[in-house]
Amino acid sequence: MPVTLSSPGVYIQEISSGVHTITGVATSITAFVGRAWKGPLDEPTRISSYAEYERTFGGLWAASMMSYAVQQFFLNGGSTAIIVRVAGRTGAQLATAATINLNAAMVLKAASPGSWGMNLLVTAEDKSKTNDTTDANRFNLIIRDDVATKDDSGKRGGSGAQETFRNVSVDPNSPRYVKTILEQQSLLVRFVSGATAPTAQTDKKAVANSGKDGVSTTLAKLADATAELEGVDADNTGIYALRKTDLFNLLCIPPLTLADTNTSVPTTEKEVQSTTWVKAAELCRKRRAFLLVDAPLTWTKVADAKLSDINLTNPDRQYAALYFPQLLIPDPLQENNLSDFAPCGTIAGIMARTDAQRGVWKAPAGIDAGLSNVAGLALGQAPVKLTDDNGGVLNQLGINCIRTFPVIGTVVWGARTLEGADLFASEWKYVPVRRTALYIEESLFRGTQWVVFEPNDEPLWAQIRLNVGAFMHTLFTQGAFQGMTPKEAYFVKCDKETTTQADINLGVVNIVVGFAPLKPAEFVVISLQQMAGQIQT
Repeated sequence: MPVTLSSPGVYIQEISSGVHTITGVATSITAFVGRAWKGPLDEPTRISSYAEYERTFGGLWAASMMSYAVQQFFLNGGSTAIIVRVAGRTGAQLATAATINLNAAMVLKAASPGSWGMNLLVTAEDKSKTNDTTDANRFNLIIRDDVATKDDSGKRGGSGAQETFRNVSVDPNSPRYVKTILEQQSLLVRFVSGATAPTAQTDKKAVANSGKDGVSTTLAKLADATAELEGVDADNTGIYALRKTDLFNLLCIPPLTLADTNTSVPTTEKEVQSTTWVKAAELCRKRRAFLLVDAPLTWTKVADAKLSDINLTNPDRQYAALYFPQLLIPDPLQENNLSDFAPCGTIAGIMARTDAQRGVWKAPAGIDAGLSNVAGLALGQAPVKLTDDNGGVLNQLGINCIRTFPVIGTVVWGARTLEGADLFASEWKYVPVRRTALYIEESLFRGTQWVVFEPNDEPLWAQIRLNVGAFMHTLFTQGAFQGMTPKEAYFVKCDKETTTQADINLGVVNIVVGFAPLKPAEFVVISLQQMAGQIQT
């Protein structure tokens, strides 16, 4: 700020450099949409470990392919995930939670819908067990997620977690009001009603809320699984719940259930429908994210592979990549017997690991892209090994193969988007090129917010060139672009040529940023020639 000149002497003032540092955004925050054993519905929940997933969403569940995909994500290098749990709906009615009636004096319910709430056991202790015997409204509450109790299929018990809340009260004016305490501190139950403290009792069991909502003791099944995953646009449910989160970079939508041969499970429960992929790719385009598509379960041999089954069209297919085939992974719920699983969670983990080690501009493929906790590959539940011949056919279609090589093991062996078929000749052919552009776009979108409402003239344009140029130069020094010099690698233009007087009158400033992307060395050609030995010329 200007100083006041009073007496003769030396005055010092600091002058702003005008630099607004642009920080690159994260590149591998992965969103998962699917079924979980428990947890909040249609609410994006950020987690940073699989242990956190187990606490919030219940861990592995045989009816949830997403639970295995999230586990694979963290095992293969993922660090941050956003979980959106979907559950059964009947029309617009969401599945409701199990309830616990404590001697008709108080009603509690499970913290979230689903059959997991049937495992809850609640113990209430009267005021004689509390520290405050003068208050008749005080009591102790003990909730246990019982391991011994099983769901209706007899396959899933509780986690064994226990919560104890002492000296809670039914008095709304009390600082220990039971409703407030449970809402803020309990992961298992919520308060519904009750004006008097419950009498002492032991292990009051939860029951299904099977009233007019028709909720059964199991997680409600949908007749149409597509609607369950897609949700309702206007209500921000299903995949549209991701609008409520600030940033995600990758999107995984695993099949709802295991790809087994159980005919009692509807096909729509196993498969993600093509309409869902279309809506998801559109969402990714709008949110500058990238969609990981699992090959349809109907592809039981290489000859079945055709992009028409996915039904993604330009321009949205450039925001998606398809990986094939399924993975054989040990299933902890089946004594580590091998089962086939969708690869999206594993691939997302590989991308996160590659981004951290090399950068988003490095293709998440090659001998460095080894898959952890994967025993092999499967097609139609039969082990399979892709060859150079059928892998070459799929590569030309823009389908990324997962292959197994001697010594190296199982690796990702493809880095094309769904617009990467040779026939399309697209500039967005490769996954790292598309993801690098998304990274730059999102970083500049967030890093240039300060420009809004600034005087639109040459001083502003110079600041923009300085700030954006500094960001691009940092990427250049990290090896993100082609070229030996900055001039060959990128350019930033913001002047009277990009922003005309008509633009200024409309309140518009135009910034043009270009970069020379690094493209993966997909084919390595080595030419050999025999030397002529002793022949003299």
